[in-house]
Parts: sequence; C-alpha cells; structure tokens
Amino acid sequence: MSPALDAWIIAADTMLRTVSGGAQARRPSPARDLVNDPALSPEAQRLSGALMRVDHVGEVCAQALYEAQALGARDPAQRDHLRQAAQEETDHLAWTARRLEELGAHRSWLNPLWYAGAFALGSLAAKAGDRWSLGFVIETERQVGAHLADHLNRLPEHDVASRAVVTQMKDDEARHAEAAAKAGGRPLPWPVRQAMRAAAKVMTTTAHYL
Repeated sequence: MSPALDAWIIAADTMLRTVSGGAQARRPSPARDLVNDPALSPEAQRLSGALMRVDHVGEVCAQALYEAQALGARDPAQRDHLRQAAQEETDHLAWTARRLEELGAHRSWLNPLWYAGAFALGSLAAKAGDRWSLGFVIETERQVGAHLADHLNRLPEHDVASRAVVTQMKDDEARHAEAAAKAGGRPLPWPVRQAMRAAAKVMTTTAHYL
C-alpha cells in the first residue's frame, strides 16, 4: 500500500471518528474532578450547553483543517507538526463532547457540513505552500483564542467544569499559534483574515442553536 493511500485512509478514519463522536482524548479532561456547586439552573445549563456546542464545532473544524493541511504539506517536518497539533485538538474534541453530554446538550446537527467546509479550506491553504499554510494556522488559532476568551466571559461563573475545559483549550491554541509562527508561518493578508472572521461568525451563530 502506498504512503499516499495510507494517508487518505487515515484522513477518512479521522473524519468518521470526528463526525460520529468517536474521538478519544489522550489527556484527561481538565473538568474530570470538578463538580459545579451550586448546581446549574436550567437557564445556565442551556447557555453552557450552547457555548460548549459552538466550541465542539470549532474542534470539528480544527480536525478537518489540520488533516487537510497535513495531507497537502510538502515538508515532512511540517506534516509532523500539524499531526501533533491535531492530536491536542482531538483532546479538545473529546472534552467538549463529554461536557455536552454532562450538560444534556446535543452536538451540532451540521457537523458533517462543518467538517467538509473546513477540509476544503485546509486544502486551499496547503496548496498555497507550507509557509502560507502555517500562516493560516496562526490566524485560525488566534481567532479561536479570542473566541474562547469571549466564552470565558459568557459562561456562568459557577460552571467551573466548562470553564476549566475552555481555559485549557485557550492555552493550547495559543501554543499552537506560537509554534506555527516559530516554524516560519507568514501573516495572512487582511482580506483573507476578514473572510475567515466572517466565516467563523456564520459558524458560531448557527452552531449556538443547531
């Protein structure tokens, strides 16, 4: 079996595990030993569920982006870098899925669509070249970090479990952006950054409910 075919089989497996909810974390959840006290009110539980659903969709997209970029990477070292970051994003995916279950909230019904769209964007970034692809990682992680910071401000203060998950995710995203910058990522042009923000706004607004 050729290495290229192996890579596409792995990509298909990643897609299936991501959209089916079968992703497994390697690191324990930051919320594993935390209990919300007092218990969340129905209104607070609904808000936390909606915000965590958006965060889970972000991780679905991250899986697709990194997988597509790794498939198109020219430099084996960059491919390894992307795979390592993707594993940490898999942790995030599993953590947010578990938190959604604990909150009695559903995953986005549009996850296959989010995955397909993000995979297409990742493929385009990879075709632009490795340094531009890394620049895409930098901008994506910075926007995700800002989005997570906003969620920390909006989550109910006594939802310590959700807040612990989001805080660890935010720290990881900052490291991913820093690592991509050190690896030679190029800053993206302003119109591209704005288009990414517009696409993210559509996704987050929709995923809040669906």
